[in-house]
Amino acid sequence: MFAVVRTGGKQYRVAAGDKIAVEKLAGEAGDTITLGEVLLAGDGGELVDAAKVQVSAEIIAQAKSEKVIVFKKRRRHNYRRKNGHRQQLTLLRILAVGDSKAPARKAAAKADEPAKGAAPNADESLQAAEPVKTAATEKPAAKKAPAKKAAADQAED
Repeated sequence: MFAVVRTGGKQYRVAAGDKIAVEKLAGEAGDTITLGEVLLAGDGGELVDAAKVQVSAEIIAQAKSEKVIVFKKRRRHNYRRKNGHRQQLTLLRILAVGDSKAPARKAAAKADEPAKGAAPNADESLQAAEPVKTAATEKPAAKKAPAKKAAADQAED
């Protein structure tokens, strides 16, 4: 079964066992949460009433995304500003997608048990987690102009 959920102003298609990176949500690693706004749900080729579907997820880690460089420049005005930004993310593992009765029992049982295998800090859990797709991609390094000859060298030529 799959569902389309909205969180952090974005929509995600999820199924049980998926790992996703969403905008920061409150909670610590190992906590179980319920993603509230289910827009669409289905099982195979059939659609199910989204109001009856509930998506439960476990927080893997609180992390930051890749750095985004913000560079502003105005030509011929000696104006340059360079800033960096790293967006706060929450890594989630989808536990169950189903009717509102079944996942609630699983989530309640999961909340009573201590988190098994929960990493003490986010860095270890990030290494263990599968790579998460993000919108930011690495840009190739810019080519540098060849160095000019010194004035003394040019005078000899």
